[in-house]
Amino acid sequence: MSIIADHLTYIYNKGTVYEKKAVNDVSFSIKDGEYVALIGHTGSGKSTLIQLLNGLLKPQSGTVYVNGEDIFVKDYDLRALRGRIGIVFQYPEYQLFEEDVFTDVCFGPKNLGLDRQETELRAYEALKMVELPDEAFFQSPFDLSGGEKRRAAIAGVLAMKPDVLILDEPVAGLDPAGREWIFRLLSKLRKERQTTVILVSHSMDDIAEHAERIMVVDDGSIVMDGTPAEVFSYGKELMEMGLDIPRVSRLLYMLKENGVNVNTDIVTFKQAIEEVAGLFGKGR
Repeated sequence: MSIIADHLTYIYNKGTVYEKKAVNDVSFSIKDGEYVALIGHTGSGKSTLIQLLNGLLKPQSGTVYVNGEDIFVKDYDLRALRGRIGIVFQYPEYQLFEEDVFTDVCFGPKNLGLDRQETELRAYEALKMVELPDEAFFQSPFDLSGGEKRRAAIAGVLAMKPDVLILDEPVAGLDPAGREWIFRLLSKLRKERQTTVILVSHSMDDIAEHAERIMVVDDGSIVMDGTPAEVFSYGKELMEMGLDIPRVSRLLYMLKENGVNVNTDIVTFKQAIEEVAGLFGKGR
């Protein structure tokens, strides 16, 4: 599923003293199957931008094309679109509201107009995919742990079998095992369903390890767009925007500054290990 953002602008509280341009004339395209990370400091416009992509917000100007169709034209089926472009928000409590987990996960497919059998089958498959134990299925979602709530919220989106999965800070507050599980799940979805992934995160190490492309949002605009190696090569500029760079990049820059002839375009731990190991063999 291809997505084209065409000169999107979104303004909160337009015409008041509190007017804020959250998205400013933004254009980009995302191809089917891409793994894209959106980074930017708090308040840069990331969350507003992802809500424009599936029609949760309507721009004051510009539009979004999904598979060549303008999603903001009259009579476009936005409900169906939200089944194809699913968003997992940072706080799972925003997406959990039914009396038990299973009923909650059924909500999305049921809202798509599927019959009861297909709805319940999808809910069961999604809950098994996120590895929630069977005994949690009929608990109140608010009795779950924080990590379990995150899994239940993800299951509610996966039950709609989206072509595009957007995740807003999915690993925030999770322990290392929980973080690893999230990225293992995303890898599985890309392999088995060819799911397009759009990841919003402040964890530069995770982005460097997993994303294929990074778009940097600053003051409502896309100011950088490239591979992790390309984007993180602008470490000084990123830090001036209030962002960080991967720990690997910081280490290699320190070595470079201390006279070690090392490749600073490396962003993953595996590449860094190979690079540093090579120093000993080449006498650099």
